[in-house]
Amino acid sequence: MIEPEAPSSPAGVLPTRPVLGGFHPDPTVCRVGDDFYLACSSFEYAPGVPLFRSRDLLAWEPIGHVMDRPAHLAAGAGPSGGVYAPTLRHRDGTFHLVTTDVSAGPGHLLMTASDPAGPWSDPVRIRGAGGIDPDLAWDEDGRCLLTWSDGGIRQAVLDPATGELLTGPRTLWSGTGGRDPEGPHLYRVGRWWYLVIAEGGTGPGHAVTVARGPSPQGPFEPCPDNPLLTARGTPGPVQNTGHADLVERPDGSWAMVFLGVRPAGSFPGWHVLGRETFAAEVSWRDGWPVVSGPLEPPPRPPVWSVLADGVIGPDWVGAGVLPGRVLRWAGDRWRMAPPGPGRVFVGRRQEHTTMTARAVVAADGGTGALELRIDPAHRFALEVDADRVRAVAQAGPLTTVLGELPLRPGTELELRAVPPTAPLYSRERGPDVLVAGVRTPDGGTTELARLDGRYLSTEVAGGFTGRMVGVSCAGGGIAVRSVEYLGGT
Repeated sequence: MIEPEAPSSPAGVLPTRPVLGGFHPDPTVCRVGDDFYLACSSFEYAPGVPLFRSRDLLAWEPIGHVMDRPAHLAAGAGPSGGVYAPTLRHRDGTFHLVTTDVSAGPGHLLMTASDPAGPWSDPVRIRGAGGIDPDLAWDEDGRCLLTWSDGGIRQAVLDPATGELLTGPRTLWSGTGGRDPEGPHLYRVGRWWYLVIAEGGTGPGHAVTVARGPSPQGPFEPCPDNPLLTARGTPGPVQNTGHADLVERPDGSWAMVFLGVRPAGSFPGWHVLGRETFAAEVSWRDGWPVVSGPLEPPPRPPVWSVLADGVIGPDWVGAGVLPGRVLRWAGDRWRMAPPGPGRVFVGRRQEHTTMTARAVVAADGGTGALELRIDPAHRFALEVDADRVRAVAQAGPLTTVLGELPLRPGTELELRAVPPTAPLYSRERGPDVLVAGVRTPDGGTTELARLDGRYLSTEVAGGFTGRMVGVSCAGGGIAVRSVEYLGGT
C-alpha cells in the first residue's frame, strides 16, 4: 500500500453533530467491500455490543447485537459494569470482535461470525491478559496479535481458537505522559505500523495520540505533532474527544470515528446523553495521520421508536438482563415482571437533546413506571400502583415525590426533555428541563412535575453510560400496552 500524502489542512476541526447520537461510546469500525461496520460499548445493557452498517460513515443502520444470548453475558451487571470497549475486525471472510465483560471475571472475550448480523459464536475467553480495551491485528506471518490496556499498552501473540497467549505480554508504549493510556488500535499503512491510543482519561483531558514503528512490536516513536485529536482547552460544543479508530475507504482516503460529549448549561457544563460517536476526515502528511476536517451528518428528522405489538426492536435493551427474560407479549399488551428482587428496567437510549416518551402502564401486583434514568439511583419517573400515579425524582439516596394524582384506566404517562428556560449565563441554567405529566383518555393533560436536567447528568451520577428511557417494574408485575419514544433535535 502506498502512503497517501496531503497538503497542509486545518487539522483538529471537530464536528458539531454525532453520527450516532446518545450513549454510543468507544466506537470501533471496519470496512468490508463498500460497507462499513461499527460497534460500541454497551456496559450493563443487554443484548450487548450494538452493531451498525453504513455506506458513507454518516448514516448508520442498526443490524443487531454481538452479545445477544445468555451465554454471551454475565448476568446482573450493575451500573457501568458489563461490556467495555470492543474492537471489530474482518479477516479471511470472518468478522472478529474482542471485548471485555468486567462483570464476568478477568480476561477478554473473542467472538466470530461470517455475517455481522449474526449469529455470533459463543465467546472464547482469553484468560492470560488482564486490563481492558483489547485490539486484534495480524502480522505479515498471519499471527494474531492481541493488544490491550493494563497500566500501559501491552501485547501478546494470541491463538484465537483457544484464547491461549502464545507469547508472554510485553509493553509497547505508554503514550505521551497523559493518564490512562488505553483504547489501543494497531494498523499497517505502507511500511509503518501505527499504534493509535487514547490518553488523559475519558473526560476533559481526553485525547488521541499516535506512534509508529517498523513492526507491530515496535519500537514505537510518537508523532511529533501529538495529540492527533483533542478538544481540551477549546470552546467547541463537542468535548472529551478520544478513543478513535481509523478506517480506509474504497477510494484510498481515510477517516476516523471517535467518542465525544456535548455539554450544556452553566459552568462547568453538564452532559446527559452519554459519550456519543463522531467522525472526522483523516489525511496523511510526512507519514503521519492528520485530522483534516469534520465528517458531519445533516440535521436528523424526528425519530419515532415504539415497543409494542410483540416486537422488541434492536434499539430496546435491558439493564443487566435480556429484555425477553422480563417481557412477555399477551396478545394486546406486554406482561413485565422482574426475575428477582429489586427493580428491572427495559428501555432505549435518549439519542436527542429534546424528546418525548409515552407509555400506558397498569399495575398487576407490582409497581410500574415510565422512567428516564442514568442509573437506578438517578432517575425521573412516573410510577403507578393500583390507583395512583406519582412523579418521583431520585438522586443518589434522596427520593422525592414531586406530585401525584389518582390513576384512571387508560391514562397515558408522558416524560419530556425540553430546552432550559433560565437565562443563558444564569448559574441556574441546566442542560435541559424534564417534565412529567399524564394524558387522560378524554384528552385532558396534567403536568405533575418539572426537574432540572442536571440531576440526570453524568457529572452528577458518574459512570460511563448516558440517559435511557423506558419502563421499570418492581414487585409482582405490570401490564404495558406500549412505550413510545419521539426524538427531536
